[in-house]
Amino acid sequence: MMKSAPWFIKTALFITSFGFIASNAYCNGTIMGTIETDLVKYKGDAVVYLVDVNEPVIPQHKTIDQKSLTFVPKVTTIPVGSTVDFTNNDRVYHNVNSTSESKKFSLDTYDPGVPKPITFNKPGVVHLLCKVHPEMSGWVVVTENQYAAVTEHDGKFTISNVPAGTYHIATWNEKLKVKGQTTVTVAEGQTVPVVIKLSDTTS
Repeated sequence: MMKSAPWFIKTALFITSFGFIASNAYCNGTIMGTIETDLVKYKGDAVVYLVDVNEPVIPQHKTIDQKSLTFVPKVTTIPVGSTVDFTNNDRVYHNVNSTSESKKFSLDTYDPGVPKPITFNKPGVVHLLCKVHPEMSGWVVVTENQYAAVTEHDGKFTISNVPAGTYHIATWNEKLKVKGQTTVTVAEGQTVPVVIKLSDTTS
């Protein structure tokens, strides 16, 4: 009987800790929104993110492929301190470089299938280019926190596990600008609908 006690205690502690984590996740809310614009083709690949969230930043590790002479995905968002692996999945040589203020770098041409990691330590918009193929273009949007999302082709997006509170929502789009300001109030365990209006930057 004494030998089984440690196993029973460990199991009970695991179940308790799992319930605590699940409870904390449930207490946070979800933002579910859409982009509204007359230029339908630009609804996708926008980055929607929260500003001034007083929570610890959780860095991420993502991958951007170079495939069929394009960056896949074209737009990626990550919190500051995150790392991106750049992988060449074409049968030709590629380069990845950026002259953006928030991250200047240049990777030498490298073989297909070889990942090249880059860490982004400063918030901002990073424009990705390839010296070998000047028609290639991609973007990394580095935010101050992990509460961000890239919109789908229809403009829909979801930001999950958001702490309760009221936040300002910022939006980046390669071609469009935000019309006015958007704030959102998130309640524990609730889903909040949001509509973000974008317009042509030349209008």
